[in-house]
Amino acid sequence: MPAHMTQPTPWMILPFVLLLGSIALGPFVIGDAWGRHYPKVALGLGVVTLCYYLFGLHAGSRVISVAHEYLSFIILIGSLFVVAGGIHLTVKGEATPWENVRFLLIGGLAANLLGTTGVSMLLIRPWIRMNRHRVGPHHIVFFIFIVSNVGGCLTPIGDPPLFLGYLKGVPFWWVAQHAWPMWLTGLTMLLVIFFIVDRLNYRRVSNYMKSVAEAPDTYQFAGLHNLLFLGVIIGAVFVNKPAFLREILMLAAAAGSWVTTRRTIHESNAFNFHPIKEVIILFAGIFATMMPALDWLEANASTYADKLGGFTPGLFYWGSGILSSVLDNAPTYLSFLSAASGETVNDPAGIAALTADPAFSGLLIAISIGSVFFGANTYIGNGPNFMVKAIADQQMVETPSFLGYIFRFTLPVMLPVLVVVWLLFFRR
Repeated sequence: MPAHMTQPTPWMILPFVLLLGSIALGPFVIGDAWGRHYPKVALGLGVVTLCYYLFGLHAGSRVISVAHEYLSFIILIGSLFVVAGGIHLTVKGEATPWENVRFLLIGGLAANLLGTTGVSMLLIRPWIRMNRHRVGPHHIVFFIFIVSNVGGCLTPIGDPPLFLGYLKGVPFWWVAQHAWPMWLTGLTMLLVIFFIVDRLNYRRVSNYMKSVAEAPDTYQFAGLHNLLFLGVIIGAVFVNKPAFLREILMLAAAAGSWVTTRRTIHESNAFNFHPIKEVIILFAGIFATMMPALDWLEANASTYADKLGGFTPGLFYWGSGILSSVLDNAPTYLSFLSAASGETVNDPAGIAALTADPAFSGLLIAISIGSVFFGANTYIGNGPNFMVKAIADQQMVETPSFLGYIFRFTLPVMLPVLVVVWLLFFRR
């Protein structure tokens, strides 16, 4: 095990498991009381893990590193939430299944330019409004599948794991050159499935929709000056030095947006800070409690890969993917990249050179697709997923529970897509 790794006892993964179980079962077991008590559960379990690292492992540097990652994550999410909340888009006409498919396709493509987080925050409210007469759980979940995850796997801007790979030395356009067949397969399958589901839904409510006496909408934009602040946030993602300049730029953009946006725009978006508050609290617990799981994975990935028959694209696809479903997909990506590249993981020039090696290239694309695609499997697999749910809940849209998401959508919809991608590209 390299000297820089922290080796926790596997028993300390238990707080993370308990937190996931609480998020999944809390709303069922204690109902509305979960909304009052989830901060105690998330922060309490996080404190247990932090005390173990500080006083048991004396790994204060690891805690500081994770704290910085958490703050960067929250500042990015929060800044995009504020800026996107200052843009009001009214979509023209009735949201037919074909128009919905077009909207999701545009969102998936835009994710590669604005990032899955940025485009999710920008489009989720218009998406809800354009389907306002029949919006349901499938609209929210397929938005997460396509716009918040799968659509953004072509560039480092698109999804956080790919951006980390870019920082480690993966050339900017390398993923697009190698991932487009998987991207096209996954995106096409999801859009076709969505069209079928949405078409059935549209037929069920069509009589009601015809009875709604309402003038047709027009394309109307308000708060477009916030696109400038959005550009500042996206650009700041690439700022690494000096320390904290990136976060300062993002906070400044959010403050500028808040001050310069008319109150009527925020009121039109039903904007308030409750969704981001929930994300801040829950992800504080998640970031803290998942440290032992990630550190144990990084320390033991090579050993277990050898026991399972060595490094293969299929193993890395399913391994990075399954863990990205329950751990944040960005650090999971780094753990598998470390296992694939060894000590070279901290040498950007070495990683760039390795991408020309067919064996390493096969593993890297499997890690990239696994991390991005499987991040759609749960609300916590990728940063924007839970944020989209929180905004939808705030807008009084029915969303599936944590387990409902998995059993109603992940297993019957996303899993077959993942299996097809594996059969076509990684079964070797």
